[in-house]
Amino acid sequence: MAQLKLKDVTKRFGEVIAVNKLNLDVEQGECFSFLGPSGCGKTTTLRMIAGFEDLDEGELSVDDKLFSSSFKKYYLPPEQRDFGMVFQAFAVWPHLTVRDNVAFPLRIRKRPKDEIAQRVKMALQSTGLTHREDSYPAKLSGGEQQRIALARAIAINPKVMLLDEPLSNLDAKLREEMRFEIKDLQKKFGFTIIYVTHDQAEAMALSDRMLVMDRGVVQQIGKPLDIYDKPANKFVFSFIGLSNFIPVDIASGEARIKGVAAAASRAAPADLGARALLACRPSDIDFVPPGTPDSFDALVTRRTYLGDIVDYKLAAGAAELRVQKPRRADGPREGETCSIRINRTLWYKAE
Repeated sequence: MAQLKLKDVTKRFGEVIAVNKLNLDVEQGECFSFLGPSGCGKTTTLRMIAGFEDLDEGELSVDDKLFSSSFKKYYLPPEQRDFGMVFQAFAVWPHLTVRDNVAFPLRIRKRPKDEIAQRVKMALQSTGLTHREDSYPAKLSGGEQQRIALARAIAINPKVMLLDEPLSNLDAKLREEMRFEIKDLQKKFGFTIIYVTHDQAEAMALSDRMLVMDRGVVQQIGKPLDIYDKPANKFVFSFIGLSNFIPVDIASGEARIKGVAAAASRAAPADLGARALLACRPSDIDFVPPGTPDSFDALVTRRTYLGDIVDYKLAAGAAELRVQKPRRADGPREGETCSIRINRTLWYKAE
């Protein structure tokens, strides 16, 4: 059953349409991510859900309770929505201890002292901050300060947790650790998460489902693996993961990479026209022995070690390609000519 529902939600800033007729159902207990480049409308959508921005058109409801409606001229202020909220900035009060930071929203709600103490204790234990409860934020690391924000949001026992780029100010190792901690907290407390990020790895690791936006318009909604393997369009393919777009000429149903021998031609869809783009992932290209069917030659212009993988940049005719292989796999050296074969392709019209 859908817990959060958005129907034809639209937001404008002057003549700019930041969010355009967004329709979305988020299930109870789901971790749902909004993913897209800066300015695509994902944070604006989160702010409308939180109540910090009112929508210009459409309706928004949670558990069948109306929160905002342009049709019925209704708007529920954010303090009455009881959402947990974690921002990109840590947003902790420097003059309050960890304990008092976590207790603050409960005191604003005028909860009984015993209840406040119990909830704060639970939130601190869940986020590993019990030993720092008397410390001030200035004495804590960035990760610990972000845990304060999480604990403060958990303490109010929210049905829905809204997270706006919560890990972007942390270093890479700590970001990875916090991803799993957030997921563990969701499993423990059962709340629904709406997670805004431009980090693809973050969205893929955390999400049960995710939405990809561009310029205020939904491009695709689905499970991370489905979006990665079955992108709805060129934008989604280019934004999710690394991608190669290879220009090809098409004649008599055969596509040929510009500047590459005819041996590399392959059958192309009939509706592409005379020019198109052959798209593939770096991991979908193999180094093969010369003369292998469907292979062609390329020059290695760069070879870079990236920990467990080696990243290659190749030149083939008019095309530049990225190839990534496990570190221990045999591969050509920089400056060498090699034979490659593309194992999985997608096709897009040339712009």
